[in-house]
This record gives sequence, structure tokens and C-alpha cells, in this order.
Amino acid sequence: MARVLILSSMVACGHVGASAALPALQALGHTATVLPTVMLSNHPGFAAVAGAKVPVGQLEDMVAALDRNGFLEGYDAVLTGYLPTAEHVDFAARLVDSVRGIGVARVVVDPVMGDAPKGLYIDAEAAGRIRDTLVPRADILTPNAFEQGWLGEVASSVPRVIVTSHGVTARELGVLDLSQAAAVRYAVPRHDGVPQGTGDVLAALIAAGVAPGQALGHLQALIAESLGAPHLRITETAAVWTRAAPLEGEPHGL
Repeated sequence: MARVLILSSMVACGHVGASAALPALQALGHTATVLPTVMLSNHPGFAAVAGAKVPVGQLEDMVAALDRNGFLEGYDAVLTGYLPTAEHVDFAARLVDSVRGIGVARVVVDPVMGDAPKGLYIDAEAAGRIRDTLVPRADILTPNAFEQGWLGEVASSVPRVIVTSHGVTARELGVLDLSQAAAVRYAVPRHDGVPQGTGDVLAALIAAGVAPGQALGHLQALIAESLGAPHLRITETAAVWTRAAPLEGEPHGL
């Protein structure tokens, strides 16, 4: 089983950011340590939301304490998600460099910065810093199609890129797995009423070393069990989605 160090958002209620990644990993027997970049009551899409960014200085103190206690050793992967400011991105880059030096096998960057049709939903300076300083450190990148396009050529330099929302139609969503050697596309049905957090779950499973087809099998079963609910039903339906079969992909010519 994998150990994953996660740097992302957290919510008190619901499943987005690290609050989606953590229970999904635990349901599959993996373990994770979370460094929260923001602490909110819930996803901002609800009528009311409260909370604040976690100052970078506080995150640095947390990392220093973990290090003194010997709790930064033995991780298989680092996953970075929502980074609200350029300072948080710089901290993420320093963290990646630090843990690489003590044996972390892979760095997964989920560049949470925007989506179509709204565009960027983080500060442009932070988005630019993700592109210029964090993405080049990634072994695996998990953007949506908008984010892949916004990142441009720098995304193609990452050894593996798993693009969600690829080739969206009225009935289908695509997930494109790009490596240096090949491209594989997975087709999944498009649903209304899907709670937030599916991308966070997918990135977490990839960080844990779950193969993309199996990760998507888990995710599609979780979505089916969560349609119409306010939040992903990660814990209460774990007996179902954790046993899902993998999806089959098809070679994709680019």
C-alpha cells in the first residue's frame, strides 16, 4: 500500500481537495498525510462559505515539526492540488525538492487553476507560477482539458499527463492518458448531478500508484453511487466502489 503526502485544500463538510483524496485513499488501504493550503467550511459553490488560506509560514512550521518527528520519511508520492497564491506554489516547489531528496518515488501535480467556460479561478500570478516552477517538477500531471491548454508546451514536457474532460460531448467525457510512448483514451458517460471532488479523487488514486483504468473504474462506480447527493458518498458506498472493475481504454492517435 502507498503512503502519499498531500498539499491541497480541506473542507470541514464534504469531499473536495484533500478532504476527498484522504478518505478515498484510506478506503483502498493507502495512507496519507495532509498539509492544508486553505481551510473552509465547505465547497464555495454552496450558499454560504467561511474559512481562510493557511499561511505559508504555518505550513513551513508544520513541515519542520513533521521532519523533527521523523514523519517526512517513507512516502511513495507527493500530490499537490489547490494552491491559492504564488507563495503557496513556491512552498510546494520547495516541499517537492525536499522530499525528493529523501526518496519519494513520484510527484503528482494536479494543477487546480481553472475550467471551461469560466477560465482561471485562481490568481493569474499563482497560475503562472504553477506553470513555470511546479509543473516542470512533476512526474505525472493531472489537468483538465482547459488547464492542459492553458499550460501549453510545458505540459508536454511532463513524462505522463492524464487529461480529464477531453473531447466532451453531450453524452460522453474522455480521459486521455499521455506518456512518452503512447496515448490511451478512456470514454466515460456524462452525468448531471455529480458532486464536486471527482478530479481530486482521481489525482489521489493516481498518486497512490493505481493504474488509470482501475482508478477510473473506482471513480465511475463512486459517481454512480453519488448522483444527486450534495457530496461524494466516499465512505458510505466504499463497499461498492472499491470493488469496481477497471475501465478499458483504446489507443488514441495524436
